[in-house]
Amino acid sequence: MSMMSPRRSTRRSFDLLSNYTYYLPDIKGVFILLVFLFAGALLGNAVTALFMMIPGAEGLGAYSMLISYPIMFIPAMIYASSRSRFNEAFEAGEGIPVDRSDFGRLGFWVLAIMAIIVTLSASFLTDPLLKILPPTPEWFDNLTEQMLVGTPLWATLLSVSVFAPIFEEWLCRGLVLRGLLAHIRPVWAMVISSLFFAIIHLNPWQALPAFILGMLFAYVYYKTGSLKLTMLMHCTNNTFAALVGQNETFREMDSYTEILAGWQYATLLAASLFILVVFILILKRNVPAASEEITGE
Repeated sequence: MSMMSPRRSTRRSFDLLSNYTYYLPDIKGVFILLVFLFAGALLGNAVTALFMMIPGAEGLGAYSMLISYPIMFIPAMIYASSRSRFNEAFEAGEGIPVDRSDFGRLGFWVLAIMAIIVTLSASFLTDPLLKILPPTPEWFDNLTEQMLVGTPLWATLLSVSVFAPIFEEWLCRGLVLRGLLAHIRPVWAMVISSLFFAIIHLNPWQALPAFILGMLFAYVYYKTGSLKLTMLMHCTNNTFAALVGQNETFREMDSYTEILAGWQYATLLAASLFILVVFILILKRNVPAASEEITGE
């Protein structure tokens, strides 16, 4: 079991994230955060429903996600902030910042470029796995259609490319993973935090890719302690998906095999896997410091 050692390392943390420095949830805390998240989802839907009852607001339904999505995270944010303040006031020891910048010899910009490329590669690697799932139901297709076509592109990008990376990375990596690393072995912390990330998507067609990408994001955070990097990776994946989804051909296909020849598909899979393996090896060899700071190993 890994133990968190007190560290005086508040450098380069986002100011808004400093409210959570002293909260390191264990398994029980992770379940509590999940409950607060689902409560926030109900609250967001209720607020949206009330908003839509305002005369003249009916036509703004396409923008409802811009209201409900941030509200969904408010209960969890309030709970985590209060726990952090309590721990800071009454418990000994230093906190661990939610975001750090332990980039090793490579530096942020080199890692950022590599992270963008490996995120797209990992996203493509999830394509064969989606074939084991049943076809998407009509309600899911309609929801996707509404988000990608029925909503202005700027509103879609604001939701999936800005809100989602910020809020979900704060919760899944900045709170859940960082906390679990203080209590259990790193590999299990990464697996459980990725399962958490998958569960909050509430459907298997997004949950399976979310778990795979979540493992990649978790490893990057484990090695660098950087929420900036995982937010960038999350933004890359969601923005690419949103932009591709604007094309009717891509939106209606079930797999890239529908537009790629067999040898092209196999070549891209092999290249993507190669990129992923090389990135992990580079990260392992060149960025060794953050994992020690997070886990105290």
